[in-house]
Amino acid sequence: MATLLYRLGRGSLRRRRLVVAIWLVVLVALGLAAAFLRGPTASNFTMPGTESQRALDLLAQQFPAASGATGTIAVKAPAEGQLGTPQGQAVVKEIVQEAGQVPGVIGAVDPFTAGAVSPDGRYALIQVQFATGSDEVDDTERAAYERVGESAEAQGWQVAAGGEVLNAEPEVGSTEAIGVVVAAVVLVITFGSLVAAGMTMLNALIGVAVGMAGLFALSSVVELTSTAPILALMLGLAVGIDYSLFITSRHRQNLLDGLPPDEAVGRAVGTAGSAVLFAGATVVIALAGLAVVDIPFLTVMGLAAAGTVTVAVLVAITLQPALLGFAGRRVLPRRLRSAVPAGDGAALAGSGAAAAGDSGTRAGADAQATPAEDRSGFGFRWARLVTRFRIPVIVVGLLGLGLLALPTPDMRLALPDAGTAPVGSPARTSNDLITEGFGPGFTGRLAVVVAGDSPQATAAAVPQVTALIQRTDNVLAVAPPQLSPDGRTALLGVLPKTGPTDAATETLVHDIRDSVGGIRDADVLLTGATAIGIDVSEKLADALPVYLLLVVGLSVLLLMLVFRSLLVPVKAALGFLLTVAATFGITVAVFQQGHLADLVGLETPGPLISFLPILLIGILFGLAMDYEVFLVSRMREDFVHGDTARQATINGMGHGARVVTAAALIMIAVFGGFVFFLDDPVIKSIGFALAVGVAIDAFVVRMTIVPAVMSLLGDRAWWLPRWLARILPNVDIEGEGLRAHLADRDPVTVGQRG
Repeated sequence: MATLLYRLGRGSLRRRRLVVAIWLVVLVALGLAAAFLRGPTASNFTMPGTESQRALDLLAQQFPAASGATGTIAVKAPAEGQLGTPQGQAVVKEIVQEAGQVPGVIGAVDPFTAGAVSPDGRYALIQVQFATGSDEVDDTERAAYERVGESAEAQGWQVAAGGEVLNAEPEVGSTEAIGVVVAAVVLVITFGSLVAAGMTMLNALIGVAVGMAGLFALSSVVELTSTAPILALMLGLAVGIDYSLFITSRHRQNLLDGLPPDEAVGRAVGTAGSAVLFAGATVVIALAGLAVVDIPFLTVMGLAAAGTVTVAVLVAITLQPALLGFAGRRVLPRRLRSAVPAGDGAALAGSGAAAAGDSGTRAGADAQATPAEDRSGFGFRWARLVTRFRIPVIVVGLLGLGLLALPTPDMRLALPDAGTAPVGSPARTSNDLITEGFGPGFTGRLAVVVAGDSPQATAAAVPQVTALIQRTDNVLAVAPPQLSPDGRTALLGVLPKTGPTDAATETLVHDIRDSVGGIRDADVLLTGATAIGIDVSEKLADALPVYLLLVVGLSVLLLMLVFRSLLVPVKAALGFLLTVAATFGITVAVFQQGHLADLVGLETPGPLISFLPILLIGILFGLAMDYEVFLVSRMREDFVHGDTARQATINGMGHGARVVTAAALIMIAVFGGFVFFLDDPVIKSIGFALAVGVAIDAFVVRMTIVPAVMSLLGDRAWWLPRWLARILPNVDIEGEGLRAHLADRDPVTVGQRG
């Protein structure tokens, strides 16, 4: 693999104009396709096979008038009792008429007729029924709905439109560019060259643009959830910068070793590119593995993100070498350009074999620097400290991560509701008014569908169902049934006493289903946004252990192939579990329990989004394996070539710490941009968890606990049974094949050809 990538890198540089032209053509073509073929994104979460989804499908088939999106307009009078006056009633009726005239609305219910007026005569609820689902309501219809009641507000009334019809996709604002700016600063500091930093950033941005354009071009045939493009953007940008960083760093080292640009790029792609290809493959496999969970919207999210990561890898190993060819020696700091040999035969004869054997993890200028300079960097000093005090380091690390993980068992999962929307948004204002005037249960209404074979069967079943539900604990009221035109389907509204994300409401959903399960003359199904959220959360929670086992098993297998060891993969998997547990704990403490919520701009703590745990496991797995490969592969290389286990560990940390630190800081900056500059709490929680997870895994697990454990294990870390060694294929992640390939060539000839 390393030899093939070596040839690909050299070829990309030598034909750099063609490579750049091809990528630009791809970008323009996909950009045009995205502009003309882009379809709408879905803001709702469906779950085929669940009772709530079967009920919605039944409504769409037999009771289409009740299957469209619903809205609730909350009205608050200036004073108590004002709704009982003729003037107050006139104002409300005017709002009802205005709501009924909104494009796409097929009816608005008078609150005086429906009895949706608070006992104090100050609050009223107007139910609005749209003809289509919330994803099909266009911006014009949604804007008109939000403007309902403006004339009443001018008279001192408070009118707030809410409901599922306002479930629009979160948008990425320009302020997320702060993450890119921070990444650029980190690159400049790391490389000491604006050209190197600019080339790396440009390469990553082109890759993200290509990936996102392709994703939106496919959105006309594949339904994307509203969070899928944002996840693909944040992950594609982060790994795109990191992968380009690793290859650029290795290329610069090769230039410092005296290699001509095409040979330097070839060897950089052959070594660092091999690690990038493997690391990218682990991310893609983990994300694509979400399909195993068999949840459609999560599968689409995983495949969308996997697509952008795939593009990032392809861009890193093809376009990056081409751009480096245009940059030449300007990728080096100005003070080093004149000191770099011209790449003659003598220089290659002295350094070619050593450079060919370098792993993709070598980030420092070890071949060019003197031994004193080589061993005095922070990475070496930190590695010596960690390996010297390995027992205390391991104990403190495990105890610290264990303490951070303590809130994890309290984690609650749910789909987001208006109660966690940004303060001041129409949905949040409406939700707060409803809760203030009627109680939290009115924001989490349940719907019971009763479907019989005949109108008579349905009519007979409805009273039985109503009586059973009314006797269930935590039920506030059951609304009169609405009948379909043929009389075979009835829809009952159920008001719980507690809010949609309350644990008591979840219990109520199961209690109702248990109580009506004995009805034989009709199908009785419970649905509604609250019930759908509960069903989705439970199915995701059931799938979590299976997916975690899949990911951990995959990590052990892949690392066994790479490092040809048993203990190193087990250690890596255990470290990953520590990262996940601590990340969950911190995320629960901030977003669910509200500790330090103000620091991330979270206004209302609540349950975590249902798919966060599975998504976090998939993404962090890939990123954790990135850092594991970039650090430990150098340790293995030096151990195989004669160093002691302890010295090999120090070398791996010393040469890899700088680049891994820069890569982690870039990841944290990109993910952090989605935390501080977006109001959507779902995106905040995803960005926060990813940023915290990367920080913990890179700095605590991989750069602290891992070298301590490796030092403790000593030679035993690299033990592999002979029978297993014969079975496992050699993936050549360290470039041994490239070493042999270059050793067979005349170094002088190589220099002359370069």
